Amino acid sequence: MSKKGYWIANVDVSDPERYKDYIAANAVAFRKFGGRFLVRGGVSETVEGHFRTRTVIIEFNDYKTALA
Repeated sequence: MSKKGYWIANVDVSDPERYKDYIAANAVAFRKFGGRFLVRGGVSETVEGHFRTRTVIIEFNDYKTALA
């Protein structure tokens, strides 16, 4: 069994309406490569420094697929 691969993104969403379009468009590629969302936003707390307003973590079956 190969190890999982992950995408971890920290983003700021400045236009929520256009972000909905982005989500719809990239869903096609994530489905094609078997991506599974583990985290999409949610509540977080920054203890030190600056952090983006939204964290997204997507799991893939393996590292090679995550790169593809």
